[in-house]
Amino acid sequence: MLCQFDYQSPAQLLKNRIILVTGAGAGIGRVAAKTFAAQGATVILLGRTISKLEAVYDEILAQGSPEPAIYPLNLEGASWPDYQAMADRLYEEFGRLDGVLHNAGILGRISPVQSYNPELWQQVMQVNFNGPVMMQQAITALLAESEDASVIFTSSSVGRKGKAFWGAYAASKFAVEGFSQVLAQELENTTSIRVNTLNPGATRTQMRCDAYPAENPSTVRAPEEIMGTYLYLMGADSKGITGQMFNAQPDL
Repeated sequence: MLCQFDYQSPAQLLKNRIILVTGAGAGIGRVAAKTFAAQGATVILLGRTISKLEAVYDEILAQGSPEPAIYPLNLEGASWPDYQAMADRLYEEFGRLDGVLHNAGILGRISPVQSYNPELWQQVMQVNFNGPVMMQQAITALLAESEDASVIFTSSSVGRKGKAFWGAYAASKFAVEGFSQVLAQELENTTSIRVNTLNPGATRTQMRCDAYPAENPSTVRAPEEIMGTYLYLMGADSKGITGQMFNAQPDL
C-alpha cells in the first residue's frame, strides 16, 4: 500500500481547482473540504444535512478561502436522474471538475451476516457503493474537461481484508476497490483523469465512535492529522498515478 502521510504541500496547491467533496458536513469530509479550500480550491460541499453544510460553508469563508458551493443530496434516496441533474447543474455553474472525493458513507451495524437486516444491507450498499458509482458515471464528463483531474474513493481496512461482523460495510468497500480499478483502467489512456482509493484508517469520527464505543477517542488521530495523503492525491504531484491503493496513515 502507498502512503504520503508526511506530504508537505506547496502553498496554494489547489489554486483555481474545482473539487467536489461528498459527505462534507462532518468528520473527514468536513476537514478535507476545509483543507482543500485552504489550498485555494473552490469546493462543492455535498451532503444530506443542509445545516451542517452551511456550517462548513461559513468556516471556509472565515478562514479566508474561496467561496464554496453547497449541493444538498441524500445518496440513500437519490436515483440516476438526480445524479444527472447534479451534473447538469455543476456544468452550468463551473463547466468542469478538477477533482472529487467520494467520502460519504454509513456504517450499518456490526453484526454476523446470518442476522444482518436485509433492508439495512441494501441501504449500506446504496450509500457506500451504488450512489458513488452513479455519481461517478454522471460527472466523468465534467472531470474530462479538466487538464488534470483526480478521483479519490474512500476505502477501509475491512475493504482490503475481510473482518468478521463488518458485513455490508466491508462488502461495500471491497466493491469500491474493484470499481476504482476498473474505472482507472478504462480512463487511463483516454482522459487526464486518475482514480485511486484511500483508506483513512482509525480516525476520530462519529462513525469510528459508533463502531468502537468503548474506545478512547484520544488514542486515534483526528481528521486534521491525516490530510497529507488527501492533498497529495488531489494535487498535481500525483499526476499519472492511477489505479493504486493508498493509506492515509503510515501504520496501516
